[in-house]
Amino acid sequence: MKKSILLSFVFILTITMGFSQSKTDSTKTSFGVRGNCGMCKATIEKAVNNIDGVSSAIWDRDNKKIEVSFDVSKTNLMEMHKAISASGYDTEMSIASEKSYNNLPGCCQYDRQMNISPTKKDDHSDHKH
Repeated sequence: MKKSILLSFVFILTITMGFSQSKTDSTKTSFGVRGNCGMCKATIEKAVNNIDGVSSAIWDRDNKKIEVSFDVSKTNLMEMHKAISASGYDTEMSIASEKSYNNLPGCCQYDRQMNISPTKKDDHSDHKH
């Protein structure tokens, strides 16, 4: 009887530790990404959502910002910036190559001089919920 109670306790403790570990590895951030239209939105979000460890990526066309939820043990912010710029879009930390930018459809070729200001990691005041 004592063995089964002890085993149950160890099992519950193991599960609880697993859940708490996964919570601490998850984070949410947002940053600026240039773009124009719905096709831009689809391409930008796909570039980030294809990264292992990203659970959600939503680009706001009006604010030119993407909000990303991800597992910090599997990916990092720079990997996201590089994936977006590889798809043709400039971010706060990574500029798309001329070739990538020029391969975008005409409607997606945004003004490369457009200002995208850095977003503080904990500043979510400009997001619509």
